[in-house]
Amino acid sequence: MSQKRDYYEVLGVAKGASKDEIKKAYRKIAMENHPDRNPGNKEAEETFKQASEAYEVLSDENKRSVYDRYGHSGLGGQGYQGFSDVQDIFESFGSIFEEFFGFGSPGGGRGRRRGPSRGADLKYPLTVSFEESVRGAEKEIEFERHELCSPCSGKGAQPGSGHKKCTTCEGYGQVRRSQGFFSIQTPCNVCGGKGSVIEKPCTTCRGVGFNLKKRKINVKIPPGVDTGVRLRVSNEGEPSPEGGQNGDLYVFLEVQESDTFVREGYDLFLHQKISYPLAALGGQISVPTLDEETTIEVPSGTQHGDRLTLRNQGIPQIKGVGKGDLIVIFEIGVPKKISKEQKELLEKLAALDGENIGSGGFFQRIFGD
Repeated sequence: MSQKRDYYEVLGVAKGASKDEIKKAYRKIAMENHPDRNPGNKEAEETFKQASEAYEVLSDENKRSVYDRYGHSGLGGQGYQGFSDVQDIFESFGSIFEEFFGFGSPGGGRGRRRGPSRGADLKYPLTVSFEESVRGAEKEIEFERHELCSPCSGKGAQPGSGHKKCTTCEGYGQVRRSQGFFSIQTPCNVCGGKGSVIEKPCTTCRGVGFNLKKRKINVKIPPGVDTGVRLRVSNEGEPSPEGGQNGDLYVFLEVQESDTFVREGYDLFLHQKISYPLAALGGQISVPTLDEETTIEVPSGTQHGDRLTLRNQGIPQIKGVGKGDLIVIFEIGVPKKISKEQKELLEKLAALDGENIGSGGFFQRIFGD
């Protein structure tokens, strides 16, 4: 087992630091490594746990005195074991986190609630076509979520039955477990912190109060969306087990690629092939846009890779007024086969430019016989 780090080192404070200095140092570390801000980050979670353990000891005069004299071994001799997990931290430090950040446990970013907590949010992946992402669309989606059980009206008990006080926690919803002269308060594992248990569970939902059901809704896709955009549908998430507001449904979009255009932000790129004579002499060609084909002017002397920008012919912006641009990138195409007459004309052109087109020459290598 690896040796524990010094608590003062964990918080980055001197051994004689005041309570305010210790609290300020812990706030900074907790703010940066809070699970709400680092979902799935095990390193941040471990840092958060170490800092919380250090703060619990150093913010308590008795524990700090024992630690200063005997170190970690002294605390162990008193039965202190630290926190078992992150949830244990939130149960012990709920008021501290409310003071620090305005929220307590993970998922509670909206603040500690005095009323019923809201239901959990749901995620739904949705693929839309390139055309739908440009024009906007309305899509019907089907997903599963829990809804109130009809037979028991969400109460979890059989009709005519009810709840009774939990004998384990005596109706408080919390139990204390002692570790030496320390004690930690945790939710009762029998009633789940509610303080009461169901006398006769509903046979349909088995006392849960909810059943999983399929639901269909229409989701509006605004014009201009791109892959990675998240749409929030209010109150379409899971219901609250405490009778509070439903959670939200988040629709994560994936947009299919276009066969014609390449998208970068709100701009579109069109790779347009033109012939050598057109590039040299210039002229007009028709190119596709999002609405219809339009005629553009190819300047004489156009080089391979030159660009022509068509303003406001790109993707409409989701927020605000305006569109991106359509950038036409010219690519000079070389035909694989040419007629005898074309070959003679090219030979004359090469001769005027002083190029050798004999056996192994430029045009001979490209066009052959």
